[in-house]
Amino acid sequence: MLALPFTFYQATRRLNSQTMKITGIETLVCHARMRNWVFVKVLTDQPGLYGWGEGTLEWHTRAVVGAIEDIAQLIVGEDPRRIEHLWQMMYRQHFWHGHGIIRCTAISAIDIALWDIAGKIAGLPCSQLWGGPVRDYVRTYCHLGGGNMEDFYETTVEDARVFGDLARQAVENGFTAFKSMAVPPTMPIEGLRPVKLAAAAVASMREAVGEAIDIMVDCHARPSPAMGLQFGKALEPFGLYFFEEPCWPESVDGLAMINAAITTPVATGERVTELTAFRELFARRACEICQLDITHCGGLSAARRIAALADAYRIAIAPHNPQGPVSTAASLEFGFSQPSYIICETVNADVPWRGDVVSEGFTVEPKGRLVRPNTRPGLGIEINEQEVRKHPFEQELLQRVFYPDGSVGDW
Repeated sequence: MLALPFTFYQATRRLNSQTMKITGIETLVCHARMRNWVFVKVLTDQPGLYGWGEGTLEWHTRAVVGAIEDIAQLIVGEDPRRIEHLWQMMYRQHFWHGHGIIRCTAISAIDIALWDIAGKIAGLPCSQLWGGPVRDYVRTYCHLGGGNMEDFYETTVEDARVFGDLARQAVENGFTAFKSMAVPPTMPIEGLRPVKLAAAAVASMREAVGEAIDIMVDCHARPSPAMGLQFGKALEPFGLYFFEEPCWPESVDGLAMINAAITTPVATGERVTELTAFRELFARRACEICQLDITHCGGLSAARRIAALADAYRIAIAPHNPQGPVSTAASLEFGFSQPSYIICETVNADVPWRGDVVSEGFTVEPKGRLVRPNTRPGLGIEINEQEVRKHPFEQELLQRVFYPDGSVGDW
């Protein structure tokens, strides 16, 4: 046999053959206007070996950071390669199971970082650890305005023309699909006016971009099931790619009713954190597209279980991903490994310095905004900690809804 020079492969063999421990878990908070990105760095006793995760949760930043600190005591000193074992510890120990949104977000961040470490040890992108790529590229979509808070969340349906202008801008930026919030907040039952306004906004977008571009409408779980059905029926003629959160995610019967009544595929799942709750959604046929959020559902370990369950029901995967760059890297890496994954949500214009805080291993083709596979080990990213520290924690801007009579609505 030929004698091979010392290679990264040999270095990873050495790592795999020796004991290894987690020595610490650090959090870095980066204020990005609407959100504080919560980055997690899992450190090991091996020189230069660490992993990046993310647990961004709007308006609960300090709670998530505290939960990460609480969970750290369970796994510091443990072998980072035992990912499933550590996941079980984080989820099942401390008495309370880890499916509440705060704890599950903390678990997610650490789990993502552990998979980043696993890829670095193997010298492979994470998708290679899960059976290898199942596609050549991942399609992405944007928010209207690229994720700019005012354009996406605060554009009123009172002016349909603005929706058309923003839709054209998304296509000019290379996207073949985009999402809008063209459904206004409504009380449990209202008349025709909000429904007509929503239809006018979507008509403006469809007229602006034509039929070759896919449009998604996010209701943000604002409507009741009755109003969600009215919006769904009114928007059906415009051929939406999907109709997102037409009512509360807890209202599984309402979601199932809407999904059965319209031809537009219903999407939901971003606020669901427990495998059994996903099972109920799927078994009741309450959606056609599962929008699990890798930073909230238990990380990549849980996401893989949810995706396998969705496969059994022939339900597509399109993860919720309006957060920071680690979340995006994890969502894309996951997408290259999952047959039922159809598209990745992306944000590119929430803050002008987004690209300064991260180096990425994947490439984005400007035309079509198609992502080609990451070529670096793990998630393929590196966070610039010096840049992150230029944007320390600030309280997120409040986003609240009150109905005309003063009662509380859903944002």
